[in-house]
Amino acid sequence: MTAVFTSRFNPGGAEATQRRAALQVRLHALRALEERAAAASARSLPQFEKRGQLLPRQRVALLLDAGAPWLPLCTLAGYLQDVKDPEKSVPGGGMVAGIGFVSGVRCMVVASDSGIEAGAIQPMGLDKILRVQEIALQNRLPFIHLVESAGANLMRYRVEGFVHGGTLFRNLARLSAAGIPVITVQHGSGTAGGAYMPGLSDVVIMVQGRSRAFLAGPPLLMAATGEIATEEELGGAEMHTAVSGLGEYLAQDDREAIGLARDVVAQLGWHMPRRPSAPAPLLPADDLLSLMSADLRQPVDMREVMARLVDGSELLEFKARYGPATLCAQGHIGGHAVGFISNNGPIDVAGANKATHFIQWMCQLGHPIIYLQNTTGYMVGKDSEQGGMIKHGSKMIQAVTNATVPQITIQCGASFGAGNYGMCGRGYAPRFLFSWPGAKTAVMGGEQAARTMQIVTEAALARKGITPDPAESQAQFDKIVAMFEAQADAFYTSGLLLDDGVIDPRDTRAVLAFCLDTCAEAQARTLRPLSFGVARM
Repeated sequence: MTAVFTSRFNPGGAEATQRRAALQVRLHALRALEERAAAASARSLPQFEKRGQLLPRQRVALLLDAGAPWLPLCTLAGYLQDVKDPEKSVPGGGMVAGIGFVSGVRCMVVASDSGIEAGAIQPMGLDKILRVQEIALQNRLPFIHLVESAGANLMRYRVEGFVHGGTLFRNLARLSAAGIPVITVQHGSGTAGGAYMPGLSDVVIMVQGRSRAFLAGPPLLMAATGEIATEEELGGAEMHTAVSGLGEYLAQDDREAIGLARDVVAQLGWHMPRRPSAPAPLLPADDLLSLMSADLRQPVDMREVMARLVDGSELLEFKARYGPATLCAQGHIGGHAVGFISNNGPIDVAGANKATHFIQWMCQLGHPIIYLQNTTGYMVGKDSEQGGMIKHGSKMIQAVTNATVPQITIQCGASFGAGNYGMCGRGYAPRFLFSWPGAKTAVMGGEQAARTMQIVTEAALARKGITPDPAESQAQFDKIVAMFEAQADAFYTSGLLLDDGVIDPRDTRAVLAFCLDTCAEAQARTLRPLSFGVARM
């Protein structure tokens, strides 16, 4: 039966205190990285004020309802991908993105961070906007884009960026055709491909004297055709709102443009009733800082995590005595009925079958599934192989792949090997995926990889009659461990957009409740799809 979970965890113990301190160091590093992007943008404030403009984060703050929840997405995008120096890398991908409320309507909001390199599109910035567009499409969220971008940096031109960039515009057409509003506020320039951002929007708001949208600016026009024209003649706000018809509204400044955007959203008629409040967990969220060990080698009872996430700390465990290393349980978060799948050890034959059954049961009930990843992978060994681990693990992967309910993944600890797949990792398209700061993702642990390569290398040398050099063998071992550990780090994987953001474990319940609300609204919302997106006059 459903029962209040009885915790055996001692949050005041020496081990818990040590774990909490280690995770707080990671959280401080996370906040410092996020602040680095905001600070880099804020250094442009004098130029923005001179032009009578607001900084991108000021625009977002003005657009959002005061005091309403805001879920930032992909804040570490591009970390260590722009430069390899951890002290100099600026995360964020050159844009601000997240889900928030505008005039009472839950929306996807994206803003070009024009305080950094004039908003030039960064490689991981492109991947970031493609990801949030997909989230908007899946969850039926109005897509609001605050545009001011210098376009692609031609000094760092990559042909694949140009080719894949077309997906951004394809997604705008998909959103509009699905009946999801696409609203653009053109705060600054949109050149060449960037001009299709307003062109593929349902509603465009332009700022007098600041907005620009043209396929070829004056320099390119002169180089290509010899024609001489001013920016205003080619693509100014007054021309587009009065002559070409590209813009619907003309604002005097950024503030008025944001106000118009809020008015447009208010007229959508997309307001949804708020869910009633639900009982909080009986166990403190602060304990989540000290449950996981920094090296992830020490076992954790993941029921302790679940009990600090669910309403009233009440859980109903499924098949508790069968395949006990794989945990399946039901509970509620913010009033939403959910199923949990997590790991207290490797996924064995019984655990894979149990998870497969549970996924089908949740689909039959229509309950979202939350995966709390803490897995070293599927069980290996003679007994496991002879017991059919491959075929039973494949059944679990089939179920994860074809589940008919929203799936949300939190990478709490280890996410190794095929366990990443079976526990709905990024490759299995969960509706949302977030990581805790200490999470690690890899095909295997660094020492396992190094030991495997050491065995293979020594065997190859033995076949040639060569005795391995201990110093060389140790150097190779250490190099492989370092390589795996660096790439397994949650900040690094988040920089590659292998999750939707790194979150404070204490915020997990709030993040899950927000995501579940978003999924429920999407299911309840009636769209009016078109054969094509809204075509501009």
